[in-house]
Amino acid sequence: MSARAAVIMAAGQGTRMKSPTPKVLHKVGGRALLDRVIDTVQAAGCERIHVIVGDHSPEVRALVEKRLGAAAAAAVLQDPPLGTGHAVLCAADALADFDGDVLVVNGDCPLLRPEDLEPLYNLRRDGAVLGILGFEPHDALLYGRVIRGADGHVIRIVEPSQLTEEQRGVRLCNAGMYLAGRADLFRWLSRLTDDNPKKEYFLTGVIAEAGAEGGLIRCALAPESAVMGADTQAQLSQAEAIFQQRRRAHFLAEGVAMPAPETVHFAWDTQIAAGATVEPFVVFAPGVKVEAGVVIRAFSHLEGAEVKAGALVGPYARLRPGAVIGEDAHVGNFVEIKNVSLGKGAKANHLSYLGDGSVGAGANIGAGTIFCNYDGFFKYETHVGENAFIGSNTALVAPVKVGAGGMTGSGSVITRDVPADALSLERSAQDDRLGWAAAFRKRKAAAKAAKMRK
Repeated sequence: MSARAAVIMAAGQGTRMKSPTPKVLHKVGGRALLDRVIDTVQAAGCERIHVIVGDHSPEVRALVEKRLGAAAAAAVLQDPPLGTGHAVLCAADALADFDGDVLVVNGDCPLLRPEDLEPLYNLRRDGAVLGILGFEPHDALLYGRVIRGADGHVIRIVEPSQLTEEQRGVRLCNAGMYLAGRADLFRWLSRLTDDNPKKEYFLTGVIAEAGAEGGLIRCALAPESAVMGADTQAQLSQAEAIFQQRRRAHFLAEGVAMPAPETVHFAWDTQIAAGATVEPFVVFAPGVKVEAGVVIRAFSHLEGAEVKAGALVGPYARLRPGAVIGEDAHVGNFVEIKNVSLGKGAKANHLSYLGDGSVGAGANIGAGTIFCNYDGFFKYETHVGENAFIGSNTALVAPVKVGAGGMTGSGSVITRDVPADALSLERSAQDDRLGWAAAFRKRKAAAKAAKMRK
């Protein structure tokens, strides 16, 4: 099998997105469009990946260098932008030492999968010097058509503005993705001209160059969803909807119970084991792993969290990064947990914030408990031991520890470590002023009546 490389087109301005965020950094399933395309070409076996970037988007270059490394010239600058053909040609030097097939793909196709690209490689193995990816859209109005001869081989691509009436009836459209040997591809690109109203070098011109040499040009068919770009916020939302439909179908097929799957939203890396239950209106942000037997109740939000077998989360719970919910533990309504491990069978059932620390197995966290973990400059940890009992409305001011079996009285502000099996209280003395409430009500009622008479 020939070696594989990829050139990803990500230098566009993305003005139609009408956003300060570069187009390819918008997200589907909680992952940037460009990240998703890099994932796809890596899974397709591309050992060398180069991304064409513009000088207007340093954030895109930063993502590429984080993913692929700065030393390998993974980010290739197109400056000035002179069209799609010129963009790919900018990668010629970076791939000068490469001997194999070069795949050209768009950086804004979040639903592209490795299996959508494999037919291109099959075309190359069957003798095509150039393989292009086509699709048959529901509405072909805005797409260039792939024109084939009687033998099925590609002759040319015709842009929408230049279509004849006969060509408008062609269903096969150009997805803008190509595969060819490195030497062939860059030779054809070097021959392109800018003899057009836009004075740009168009990538579609490689078809004429390959055809002029007598090479076999073939087209592989991909689903429309696989090659759909995300040029606008509307298209981005459409891609998100398709992604969510796929993920819901996947988890249902894997044995995850969801009574209202259309209300549940997943991230690209969500992991849920068979036998778990996800109630309506749950959101999984990136980095969540849920084991078997877990119940995630309605209106909960999870991100960067792990929920172990048999645990119960929600309703209206929020698990933030670093939350680890142990086996058979309970996290109830309006409880927020961040960077805290909750031990086996521990419970935090009501209206609490637990941030930075740990809660031991079997411990009970009363309603209104707060881990006071931040002083405005640094974060500190709170550790609650096994089988401890934290009374309602306790404020645990970190750094602090509650020993195994320790208890705190309701309403306490705990600033020192609580010894194991001890009860710690922190309250001012209660002052009972007999008759005060009755006198207060009588005085206020008289004042209100006097005001009404005026």
